[in-house]
Amino acid sequence: MHKNGIVYRDLKPENILLDNKGHIRLTDFGLSKQNMGRYDQTLSFCGTPEYLSPDIIRGEGHSYDVDWWSLGALVYEMLNGRPPHFNKDKTQMLRDILEKPIPINKDFSKEAKSFLR
Repeated sequence: MHKNGIVYRDLKPENILLDNKGHIRLTDFGLSKQNMGRYDQTLSFCGTPEYLSPDIIRGEGHSYDVDWWSLGALVYEMLNGRPPHFNKDKTQMLRDILEKPIPINKDFSKEAKSFLR
């Protein structure tokens, strides 16, 4: 997607499907931004709170890096059972994303720790 100028901005479990051959397919491109150049940025505040990057929350402009952040949050959830800063209070969760380091579980493999960092 990035090579084609698309920032997805909504990577989460509900938007990932498997086709009949077991290949991953992304759905719901409603929040994606198209025609993005390599150094372009967009200012839209959009996405699912649990997977929002600090760039989006701060509103200072974001680009392809927000998809990598969401991938990290997704992998963290797959390893730990919930996203890294999950909180029922959405406002507090957004504050935590901005202010707190990602809690790395001591039971994560060294590869998982390296990937998440």
